[in-house]
Amino acid sequence: MTFFAILLVLLIEQVQPLRADNPVHAALRTLAGRMEARFNAGLEQHGRVAWIVTMAIVMVPTAIVYWICAHLGFLAVFIWTTLIAYLTLGFRHYSHYFSSIQIALSSGDEESARSLLAEWTGEDTSTLDSSELSRIAVETALVTSHRNVFGVFFWLLLPVGPAFAVMYRVAEYLARAWNDPEHLKNEAFGRFAKRAFYWIDWIPARLTAIAFAVVGNFEDAIYAWRNFAHRWPDEAVGVILSAGGGALGVRLGTPVVAAANILPADASMVDSASVETEGPPGDAPQPRTLQSAVGLVWRALLLWMLMLLLVSIALWVG
Repeated sequence: MTFFAILLVLLIEQVQPLRADNPVHAALRTLAGRMEARFNAGLEQHGRVAWIVTMAIVMVPTAIVYWICAHLGFLAVFIWTTLIAYLTLGFRHYSHYFSSIQIALSSGDEESARSLLAEWTGEDTSTLDSSELSRIAVETALVTSHRNVFGVFFWLLLPVGPAFAVMYRVAEYLARAWNDPEHLKNEAFGRFAKRAFYWIDWIPARLTAIAFAVVGNFEDAIYAWRNFAHRWPDEAVGVILSAGGGALGVRLGTPVVAAANILPADASMVDSASVETEGPPGDAPQPRTLQSAVGLVWRALLLWMLMLLLVSIALWVG
């Protein structure tokens, strides 16, 4: 049933993708802001309490409705699972940025590509050349596809799946909302949210990396994962991007001064203090790499859907 709910959502998204500024996401932003204003007194335990309260507010109603639907019948469960999947999945949330950057770079319009990438990542891209623009666009796309699609897939499969999918997306948002803004950087309040998402995303991140390796260049993906993932301050991002870069046959997170200064909002790049002489395998990213990245994500999506189908069949037969 989960497989068909996700399949239906993916088809609906091709026609009517959920807007990033939809009312549900706006309500989450408001809730996170109020929790931070109410609980933030400068200590980590305050952030822990705020995180738990926020999760209870969003997860308990989702689980209760799922429980009611389970007593009403198969159709009610399917509708509720589909609705939650539509609200939590975001396969096309940011695809317009990536597609527009790809078109701009292919036509040689680097200025438009810089503007679009800056709008997408929220960082200064004025000094980047075509290769660096391509690199950061690919890196951001791989991390975004994981957090908006593949990570949600994993949690939807577990018992009370819709509630766990909500947990994943809310945890990912709180890890950013309580750590990335200037007034919250290096504050103790957001540490628990960041640590909680690290553990929530530990298994999904590695499953995504495995998927990239299976549908891409397996040997280079595993080699890059084992030897270069530690270069990223964010371990999960390092696992995804090292495996993704190896699968594509390109160097992601290249320790270049111009690249080390760019830190997209949804992904951490290379820690310049840990730069090593040897680089990951592959060539420098080029505009054509963006098309290869699209193919990699689609193949990984098909692999995930196949695995979801097999798991669903196994659960149904069992």
